[in-house]
Amino acid sequence: MNRVLVSGSLAYDRIMDFPGEFKDHFLPDKLHSISVSFAVAAPVEQLGGTGGNIAYNLALLEETAEILGTAGNDFLHYRQRLLGLGIDPESIDIVQDLPTSAAFIITDAKDNQISAFSGAAGFRPYSRPVETARYAAAIVSAGNVENMVSVPEACRAGGLPFFYDPGQQIVALSKEQIEAGLTGAAAVFGNDYEIGLIKEKTGLDEAGLLSESEAVVITYGEQGSRILTRDGETRVPSVHAEHVLDPTGAGDAYRAGFMKGYLAKLPLPVCGKLGSVAGAYAVERYGTQNHEYSLDDFRNRYRAAYDEACPV
Repeated sequence: MNRVLVSGSLAYDRIMDFPGEFKDHFLPDKLHSISVSFAVAAPVEQLGGTGGNIAYNLALLEETAEILGTAGNDFLHYRQRLLGLGIDPESIDIVQDLPTSAAFIITDAKDNQISAFSGAAGFRPYSRPVETARYAAAIVSAGNVENMVSVPEACRAGGLPFFYDPGQQIVALSKEQIEAGLTGAAAVFGNDYEIGLIKEKTGLDEAGLLSESEAVVITYGEQGSRILTRDGETRVPSVHAEHVLDPTGAGDAYRAGFMKGYLAKLPLPVCGKLGSVAGAYAVERYGTQNHEYSLDDFRNRYRAAYDEACPV
């Protein structure tokens, strides 16, 4: 097993379904003054956060993850779950005067999402130095802004390869912070919308992003993913999901699968295929940490999807 540093949020997710489509309730000529209410199903509390989700998926893939993040005084239940998965929670800071972060996520009938995130304890930066020599690779996902600045700096200083995945925190990061975060990254991750936000905020086009990082990985849901390097681009088809129950956390699962391939030094398109298999498992269960599989199950699904032997 490889040891992976996962920097990101830990949160309790409240996931709610909206039976309609968001687009039907926004008036194009009234976007300057939005007042919209959605009637949703009762919320279901799940364990989540980008750090927790990625670590969970890495554990399924038999890799060892250590989470760099901050949780609150209600973290005991989450901590026990991590221990049961073989994830050591000792790397997580605990703040006793605040609750753990909470995410409120509404998903419409087309799997579009509107989210609100209450940082609480997660707004406190990580208090311990990052010992990069302990790890084979790192991923910097959406979490505390100060961590999203300091962890890439530590990775560059220690020569630790890292993925940069700013996600939901793109709006909170400055142009300079995003540029610093992606500099030297082994890959920059985002869905189509998020990469568009990064490009708009930094003024960098795809070539500009590749001038600062080694690869750009863009996910498109059921349409698969696109992997860009300085040598060109590759389209990776998605893996068919038997039934899509909840897209929340599919991107985190994809990143864990991609990391599995990266640790094995596989070509990036193969990493993307591994990510697609992991993402398919995630969307078939409600919540971000409720899907399960053995590594043999994973290998069989990879073979069925891509008609080739799974290389991990």
